[in-house]
Amino acid sequence: MAIAGLLLAAGEGRRYGRPKALVTLGDGRLLVDRAAEVLRAGGCEPVVVVLGAAADTVRASATLAGVSVVDNPLFATGMGSSLRTGLAALGSMDADAAVVLLVDTPGITPAAVSRLREAAATDPARALVIATYDGQRGHPVLLGRAHWAGVSELAVGDVGARPYLARHPVAEVACEDVADPADMDVPVMAEPPAQRE
Repeated sequence: MAIAGLLLAAGEGRRYGRPKALVTLGDGRLLVDRAAEVLRAGGCEPVVVVLGAAADTVRASATLAGVSVVDNPLFATGMGSSLRTGLAALGSMDADAAVVLLVDTPGITPAAVSRLREAAATDPARALVIATYDGQRGHPVLLGRAHWAGVSELAVGDVGARPYLARHPVAEVACEDVADPADMDVPVMAEPPAQRE
């Protein structure tokens, strides 16, 4: 069972004031490096990182160890184009499914990624799995290879996999005890919530 990681890190961060891939938190690591490591530590292989805004600066500043990096030239059109770019890149790689993670969710842990992988173990290529937090759907999301074309068709503008997931049976996996789904929409002075192991 080969389950890839797909990190969407191409956005301009208009509300945030700069690309979130270049934001650092208390430990000094860039969000893009932190999120890529969450996918790797959660058992994803290979890991693909989609860059867009300030891609050259991200490449020069980030470690991006052990990942494949692809550019989304259409990043300004929204997250949908980054999801399509990432799934297209994974199409030529050996992967039955992909765990999709957004760069601006630093409270997501390897434990949450592992739970989604475990939930898809029976038939990963056909699986659709989403993390939930107190009953609300959040990230990450696992997309089996059989669904990639359908997801890509509906991923337009700032919409990712949500329209596709709304039309298909999805396994929900509770993750509130191991992760925090909050995203970083605006800069904050305080530290993000502590990650739960």
